[in-house]
Amino acid sequence: MLGDISKAEKIYIACGYTDMRKAIDGLAAIVQQNFQLNPFQNSLFLFCGRRRDRMKALYWEGDGFVLLYKRLENGKFQWPMNADAVRALTPQEFRWLLEGLSIDQPKAVKKIEIGACI
Repeated sequence: MLGDISKAEKIYIACGYTDMRKAIDGLAAIVQQNFQLNPFQNSLFLFCGRRRDRMKALYWEGDGFVLLYKRLENGKFQWPMNADAVRALTPQEFRWLLEGLSIDQPKAVKKIEIGACI
């Protein structure tokens, strides 16, 4: 199905600003060269422009790339700004981002890693 991003195994966010004039090839090159990740893996890659009211998502469907674009009519995305960094997101953090919230919710209950308790 065209653009069924719910099948993505991982979600990555490109922190900082991305030139929103870039299309599929330019964004795939960022994923590969800047972040040393494979753009052909079953992952969703998120990019945001300087104004933070537009987002692009790149997803490989197995036979081609899907490029999704979202422009907010009111408000801005709460985008992390550590330039040249990539960060993995949980599905919950992705929902927060799309709802205009910060992906670092101070009152959210964090999952505990089993090895950390011992």
